[in-house]
Amino acid sequence: MASTATASPPGFLRAAAHPLRWRLLAELASSDRHVRELTELLGRPQSLVSYHLGRLRADGLVSARRSSFDGRGTYYSLDLSQCEALLASTGAALHPGLRLAPAAATRPPARARTRVLFLCTGNSARSQMAEALAAEAGEGAIEAASAGSHPKPLHPNAVRVMRKRGIDLRGRRSKHLDEVADGGFRYVVTLCDRVREVCPELPGAPVRMHWSMADPSRDGGDDEATYPAFERTAAELERRIPYLLERIRHEEDNR
Repeated sequence: MASTATASPPGFLRAAAHPLRWRLLAELASSDRHVRELTELLGRPQSLVSYHLGRLRADGLVSARRSSFDGRGTYYSLDLSQCEALLASTGAALHPGLRLAPAAATRPPARARTRVLFLCTGNSARSQMAEALAAEAGEGAIEAASAGSHPKPLHPNAVRVMRKRGIDLRGRRSKHLDEVADGGFRYVVTLCDRVREVCPELPGAPVRMHWSMADPSRDGGDDEATYPAFERTAAELERRIPYLLERIRHEEDNR
C-alpha cells in the first residue's frame, strides 16, 4: 500500500525545525518583542536574528509592526492562530489519524480567580475591550481589570464593537494605572508600545507580556470613519485572548 504522507515536509516543519527559528517562535509565543530584545535573549548577532525573522515572516508565522512609541523600532508578533492551523495540517500530512483535535471549548474554573491587568495609554479602547473579552471568555476563572498611563474617556466605538459582541461597556470609567498598581495581579499585558515603556514594576512580580497593537483612534476622524479600526482591534483581541487564557490555565494548574 502506498504511503499517504506528503512527498516533502510541510512548511511548518521546514520553518520551525531550525534551532534558532524555534527559539524565536518560543520567545514570541509569550510576548511581542523587538529585534534588540530577541538579540539579547538569544545571544546572537542582530543580522542573524533579523535574517531568521524574515524567514518566519515569509512563512506567515510572524508579523511585524512599526513601534508606536518611537516610530523607529519594529515589534514582531507570533500568529498563534496560523501556527495552530499549520500544526494541525502537519500531523495530517503524515497520517490522517494524526490530525490535531481542537481544544475543549470549556474547562472547569481554577481553584481561585486569576487576576489579569490590561494596560494601554488612554484606557479608552484597547484595554477596556481586552478586559471585557477576557472576563467573558474566562468563565469565572479570570478577574480582569484595565487602566492607562494617560486616561481618556471611553471611546464610543469601543462601546459599539463590544455591544456587537453582546458586551455592554456603558458606564465604565477610565482609570490611571496608579489606581490599580497594588492590585495583586498575576499577569500584566501591555497593549501599546508607549505604555510598555512607562509601566512601573508592580508588586508581586507579575508575569509581564506585551501585545503591540495600534491605537484604533490614532488617525482621528469621526466615529464612522474610525469604526473599522476598532473592529480590527476587537477581532485581534478575540484571537489573542483565548491563547492567553489557555496559558494561564496551564500555568495555574501546574503551580
